[in-house]
Amino acid sequence: RLATLATLVAEVEGEAGGVREELGERVRARVAELGVEVEAGRLEQEVALLAMRADIQEEVIRLRAHLATFTAALEADGPVGRRLDFLCQEMVRETNTIGSKSSRLSITERVMRLKETIEQVREQVQNLE
Repeated sequence: RLATLATLVAEVEGEAGGVREELGERVRARVAELGVEVEAGRLEQEVALLAMRADIQEEVIRLRAHLATFTAALEADGPVGRRLDFLCQEMVRETNTIGSKSSRLSITERVMRLKETIEQVREQVQNLE
């Protein structure tokens, strides 16, 4: 299941490429529909701001870090159940943030699969001490 999570995270990261260009095209199309004159520099500022809000790179980095920590905890001696449960909570939190930032259906679908898989892992973790 951890391998599935890592694969899904990589797919989400791959799907996130080109978001700035896509947002720029959408904003320009909406401005054109409205027939409003907007200064080019101002339009680029707005696109940059939207792109920053939609950027999921930090969440992807944290998800990868949580997966690495999870794997290391599994290999450690001693009780790890609570720690792994906490890591599952953190992974769900990062996944939810990615879902809320994304406007692409392909990313939303992967977010749903991530959440399902994390929940399956969490159920298994709750049986550990």
